[in-house]
Amino acid sequence: MTGRLIAFEGGEAVGKSTQARLLAEHLGAQLTFEPGATELGARIRSLVLDATGLALSARAEALMMAADRAQHVAQVIRPALDAGMHVVTDRFIGSSLAYQGFGRSLGVDEVLSLSNFATGGLRSDLVVLLEVSDVVARSRQEAPGDRIEAEAAEFHRRVFEGYRTLAEQNPDQWVVIDGNRPIDMVAAAVYTAVQERLGV
Repeated sequence: MTGRLIAFEGGEAVGKSTQARLLAEHLGAQLTFEPGATELGARIRSLVLDATGLALSARAEALMMAADRAQHVAQVIRPALDAGMHVVTDRFIGSSLAYQGFGRSLGVDEVLSLSNFATGGLRSDLVVLLEVSDVVARSRQEAPGDRIEAEAAEFHRRVFEGYRTLAEQNPDQWVVIDGNRPIDMVAAAVYTAVQERLGV
């Protein structure tokens, strides 16, 4: 039996990493993340996110994220799914659509085509979009830690609206969770959604 793939998405400081870890522990699933979960991905991550690194063009950034995803699927995600394990990933295709498609204004269709090529057509069985208020996000985030976090507020507004649009256009695949609540309440809401949607 093939495992199920669950992706956590959202902007900066919404609690994705914490909730992904808690769900993976609850399900006994493989926990992973993007970018940087493989040796190649770690090198790509350092180039893409280094605040003092190269001045990447928007298209170069999208291509590097796709390269990370291709290796991630080939080396981590697909082998686990094929072995019958569920996989929980902190970011997946939705991040590229929101950050490069909407945030960088490259176009969702173009970025989706690139991601589909990178994954060989693999898509998430469920995407959990965590949303928090600006006040909560700012309270959780100290100084911007990387190049993308340090982008202007207008960029992050486009990313947020992009995520909202993706969730609205794909209600069968996406579920939106209020991340403003205490961690255990958010985790319970996530697990309920996973049970209702996937039966796992």
